[in-house]
This record gives sequence, structure tokens and C-alpha cells, in this order.
Amino acid sequence: MTNSTSNTDISIVIVNYKSWKHLRNCLLSLRFQNKEFSFQTLVVDNNSSDGKLDVFRTEFPEVEFLENSGNNGFANGCNLGAKHALGKYILFLNPDTIANEEAIGKMWKFAKMNPTVGIVSCEQKKSGGGYEKNKRIFLNFYTLFGLTRALYKSLNKQQLQNKFAEQATVLYPDWVSGSVVFMSKEWIEQVDGWNEDYWMYYEDMDLCKRVEYANGKVALLKDAEIIHDHGGASRLNIKTASITKTEVQISKHVYINNHFRGIGKLVGQLILILNNCIVKLLLAILGVLLFFVPKMRLNVYLFLKLMRHYGSSLLRMSWLSKRSMNIK
Repeated sequence: MTNSTSNTDISIVIVNYKSWKHLRNCLLSLRFQNKEFSFQTLVVDNNSSDGKLDVFRTEFPEVEFLENSGNNGFANGCNLGAKHALGKYILFLNPDTIANEEAIGKMWKFAKMNPTVGIVSCEQKKSGGGYEKNKRIFLNFYTLFGLTRALYKSLNKQQLQNKFAEQATVLYPDWVSGSVVFMSKEWIEQVDGWNEDYWMYYEDMDLCKRVEYANGKVALLKDAEIIHDHGGASRLNIKTASITKTEVQISKHVYINNHFRGIGKLVGQLILILNNCIVKLLLAILGVLLFFVPKMRLNVYLFLKLMRHYGSSLLRMSWLSKRSMNIK
């Protein structure tokens, strides 16, 4: 991590890959004149290679644009941005968000007043209305799938209600979405940055888990909000969707490998493999029959990509995605 004598309070790091429409709106939302804190905005472009980077450099001269060596994933982009950050605090922000100085200011003040909190986030309002879920719990043996997760929540209803008290202005969930993550440089260094085992997905849960290992807390401010056009940065077409949905499953395997212990790790991996082989196969067969429907066709591509990954993982003896920066 680069040390700096800069007086900049906050560095805002945005990782972009061909999300120019959303990025423009995000950067425009950051053009506020703030007197409470000074800030720097950095955009890490993950090698979009579409000729638009220079256009944005001209349109947003106040922003520092960094070109990554490739589409190296969200975690790698965040780490690259953090290395160039001048601020004492860093806000990792998705390009498909619309930020505001009030929310950023509240996260900054809370982080300063609560040094044992490693990560601060806020409410995320969907562009179409409503809010994203904020009562997130870590992945464990009982929450691997939607059905078991629902059962787990039902059996632990009182405990979870106490943990996520509705009257509280600050929630302390297990983890928060990587689309809005506010941290001090000290905490980033303490947990050794974002884990580049992950190319996309679960890197945010992993980061929060490592904050917990370091005896830190994760906080979500209910009296601050940022708009999030969820999925705008990744769900562009069938081809892109098949990649991202495959990476969700791959990253789940990586998380299990990194954070499950003992027999639970083996059982968790086996159950996830069986689920993907059986359920995804059935959906793929249905997708072949309804191949003319894009959403059904997606199931075919997803199944094939997952099977190729399992074959490759067996040969490499590694759960990591072929896109991971930590792959041997």
C-alpha cells in the first residue's frame, strides 16, 4: 500500500469494465462542491479496449483514470486503485451507483468515530424503487442454497431479529455488498486488501470475513443511502450473463475453500458440485428444448461452462477461476 502525506480525506475508487453509460452518471453525481471533506476520484478501467477511455478523460478532467493490464477482476481493480489512493479513507464504489455527499460524509464521520469498525456501508436504493437487502449473513453449511437458507432463517428467526433490530439506525450485518464499501487505509492494510482469488463475486463477503477475523465490525448506516442500478455493470447480454453466473458458482467454491473448516469444507464442496451437476443439468435440458428463449438458452451455456470449470479444476487441483489473478 502506498503511503502518502496528502491531506486528502477520501479517495473514491471505481472499477469499470465497459460500463460507460453508468459510469458517466456516477461521475456526474460526484461533481458536488463539498466543504466538509476533500476527496479524490480514481477510475480503474479493466482494459475495456473500446476507445472510450480517452473520451472520459477529456469529459472528466478532475478524475484520475488508471488503465489495468487486463480484465483482471473486481478485487484486482480495487487493489490497484487503493495503491494510487491519496485519501486516509477509501470508498470503493460501483460504476452503476449514484452517490451523494451526504451519504459519503456520514460514512466518513462514522468510520472516524468508530475505529473498531473495519467496513462501513449504507442503504442502497434501487433505481426502480425499493431497497436492496441489508441483513446479510455469511455463507455457511446451512445457507448454501435458497431453500436451506430460508429454513435456516426460519429456525433462527429470533436470533436474526435481535441482530438486525429494525429500530436501529446502524445495522451490523455479517457482510455488505462490494458496490459500496468504505474503509480506512489502516484497515485495508490490516486485512491485506481485497482477495484476488476471486475474479468476480464473493470478494465482498470474503473481505468482511477477514475484517471479522481481525476483530473488526461491519456497519451499515440506515440513515444514509446511495442509488444502485443493480446489475448494470455486468448483466449486459446472454454471453456476459453466462460468464457472470458461472463465476458466482466458482466464487462460492473459492469461498468455501477459504473459510469453511474441517469436514464441513469437504461436504460443502461436494453438495455444491452435486447441486450444480443435477439442477443445472435439468435446467440445461429444458434450455435445449426452449433454446429460442434467451433466458432458457442461458441455462445451456451456464451448465457447459460449469462442467468445463470442474474438469479444469480437477486437472489444476484448484477451485480458482481461470480468470483469477492468483491462479498458478
